[in-house]
Amino acid sequence: MRALFDAHRHKTIATLRADGSPRISGIEAVFEDGELVFGSMQAARKGADLLRDPRFALHSGTVDPIEGAEAQWPGEAKISGLAIPSRPAADAPDGDRFLTDITDVVHTHLNQAATMLVVQWWTPAHGLQQIERG
Repeated sequence: MRALFDAHRHKTIATLRADGSPRISGIEAVFEDGELVFGSMQAARKGADLLRDPRFALHSGTVDPIEGAEAQWPGEAKISGLAIPSRPAADAPDGDRFLTDITDVVHTHLNQAATMLVVQWWTPAHGLQQIERG
């Protein structure tokens, strides 16, 4: 999971607008001392969304499987949770900075034979689970 998030600088985050409808935005997110953190520029809508309703879903960058080498596709990763306001980042003191309380993690990839989709997910309450879809 961590490697998928670290592989690409840009990710996509989903937040909730004031009317409850979804908003997706590009974002940079990093792990600092084992904590997932991200920021928002001053007066950005995604920051305002998170300050009002801290629920978010974050999607890693992804690439298409290479034809003939599908089994080597690393897949994609998703993290959901709550964004917790934190101190401003030193390099962006006028923006918002958030730590995360992760509620679930999903890794989607192919099995070794590249014949089935493998979905692994983790939650604090149920630990790691997996299903395969053909």
